Amino acid sequence: MTPDVHIIGGGLAGTEAAWQLAKRGVRVRLSEMRGGGDSTPAHQGAGLAELVCSNSFRSDDHENNAVGLLHHEMRQLDSLVMRAAVVAQVPAGSALAVDRDVFSAEVEQALAAQPTLEVVRERIDVLPAAGLTIVATGPLTAAALAQSIGSATGADSLAFFDAIAPIIHRDSINMDVAWMAARWDKGGKDYINCPMTREQYYAFHQGLMDGEKTEFREWEANTPYFEGCMPIEVMASRGVETLRFGPMKPVGLDNPHWATPEHPSGRWPYAVVQLRQDNKLGTLWNMVGFQTKLKHAEQVRLLRTIPGLENAEFARLGGLHRNTFLNSPELLDRQLRLKSAPHVRFAGQITGCEGYVESASVGLLAGLMTAAELTGDEWLGPPQTTALGALLSHITGDAEAETYQPMNINFGLFPTLGDIRKKQRKAAYTDRAKADLALWRSTSPVLASA
Repeated sequence: MTPDVHIIGGGLAGTEAAWQLAKRGVRVRLSEMRGGGDSTPAHQGAGLAELVCSNSFRSDDHENNAVGLLHHEMRQLDSLVMRAAVVAQVPAGSALAVDRDVFSAEVEQALAAQPTLEVVRERIDVLPAAGLTIVATGPLTAAALAQSIGSATGADSLAFFDAIAPIIHRDSINMDVAWMAARWDKGGKDYINCPMTREQYYAFHQGLMDGEKTEFREWEANTPYFEGCMPIEVMASRGVETLRFGPMKPVGLDNPHWATPEHPSGRWPYAVVQLRQDNKLGTLWNMVGFQTKLKHAEQVRLLRTIPGLENAEFARLGGLHRNTFLNSPELLDRQLRLKSAPHVRFAGQITGCEGYVESASVGLLAGLMTAAELTGDEWLGPPQTTALGALLSHITGDAEAETYQPMNINFGLFPTLGDIRKKQRKAAYTDRAKADLALWRSTSPVLASA
C-alpha cells in the first residue's frame, strides 16, 4: 500500500493520529521501532501505546478539572485513547486509571481493524524529504532521528529528566497495617494507604537523603527535571516537611487500625504512602508520586521500611530517563508543521506537551489537521476557550520561546473569564469550553468526514 501519510512513532500520539486518519479512509503507514529489534531505556515491551511512567490519566472530573475537561473533549471527537481507557479502566477514585496491558491491546486491536492502516515495525533514522509525515516519537526519540530533526530545525532540542515509580505485587502488602480508602472517602476505597508516625516519617526522609542515587553521565549533568514528575528524593531535598504536603499528604485519610473509643474511625497518620491499582486483576499496585532515581538495591531496602511494605515484592523498580522536546513556539506553525519543512508535523510529547492525555490530544489534532489538508478543507482549529484549543495555542506560539518547558493542561492556559468568583471559576471554564466545542464540532468540515 502506498500511504497518503507516514506516521513515525506508535505511542499515544502516533496511534491517536493514525486512528483519526484511518477511520476517514486515509492510507496510513505507522512506523514503530519497538518490535523490530529496537527499544528504549524506559519501555518494557513492544505494544503500541505502552504506558511507561504511570497507569493514570489523572482526574476524570470534566466539570471542575482541566484534564478532566480534556478527557471530555477527546471523547466528543471519538478518541481511540479514550475508547481504550473505558475498556481497560481500573478503580482509582475520581481519577481515570487503566490496566496497561489491556489498554495497549485495545489500541492495537482497533488499529488492526482499519483496512487503510499498515503498522510496520521499523526504525526511521532520517526525516522523510517529502510526503505528509507526522513525527510522534515522543521524548525518547532514537538518536539518529533526533539528530536528523536537529539538523532540520537548526536548533538543539531541549531536554529534561523523567522518573518512573515502582510497582508492587498486591499479595506482598501487609493489610494488617495498610488499609483501603480514598482521601475524604471520595470515589470509594480505591487506594492502599500505608501510614507513618512522625518518627517513621523522619527516618524515611533521612533515608531518602542518604540513599545512593543514579549517577548522571557528563552530557546529562545540566539537564533539568520536569516539575510534574519530580523524583521523590529531589522533593525531599527541598525541606523535611515537603513530602507531607505532596505525595505523602495524610489529610483526609483516617486510619481504622488506629481507632480508639474517642476516635472510632481512626486518626490521621503523620504521613501516608498511597498505592494505586495498576492492572485489571488488581495484582499490581503503583506507588503514587514515588518516582525515584535511587539505585535499585537502595530502593528495595528503603521502601521496605514503609509500614505495610515490609515484605514488598517489586514487579518494577523506579528509574530515570532523559526526555527531549522541541522549542515548538519557535519551530512549529499553528498547524504543528515544521516551519522549515511544512510537509512534516510533530505531535505528542516531543512538542513539549506533558502527560499521556495531552500527548494523545495533540496526536488527535495532528491527525485532523492532516486529514483536512488532504481533502483541501480549510482547517479551523478548536477555539482557545476549549482545552484542546488552549493546549494547541500554548504549544504553537502563545508560550514564551525563550523559557519554553513541558506543560500539562491547566486553566491558566485558557482565556480569562472576567469577574467570576473563585469558587465558580472552574465550572465556568468548563461550561464555556463545552459550549464552544459543540459549536466548533457542528461547523468543522473535517469532523463531518468521519
